[in-house]
Amino acid sequence: MTTETTPAIRYAAVTFDCADPAGLARFYGELLGYRTLFATDDFVLLGTEGTPGLGFTRVADYRPPTWPDPAQGKQAHIELGVDDLADAERRILELGATKPEFQPGEKRWRVLLDPAGHPFCITTLA
Repeated sequence: MTTETTPAIRYAAVTFDCADPAGLARFYGELLGYRTLFATDDFVLLGTEGTPGLGFTRVADYRPPTWPDPAQGKQAHIELGVDDLADAERRILELGATKPEFQPGEKRWRVLLDPAGHPFCITTLA
């Protein structure tokens, strides 16, 4: 009788393509209170020891998403839980995010764009 062991697999990070990994890492580091765990000229990993993090990798011909226009899809996005939408939106815009005109659920969540153009949502539902 053979017993198989299940290998340990852990969620480590989500990595975003961008033109400027250090710049985008500064934005998310300030936003989430994460610190740099690893960095090269082409990649930065943010997080806290022992928890999943966010990575940013340089892509030479990076083209930002054109959300909500599907011409250059949003690729992926993250959801961030907040206590107050207006207060969180104000702070995130101060850090360098932008707010697109189209907002599909503004009373429940807001869509913002990070400095590299990736959409992300803030919500009081999480």
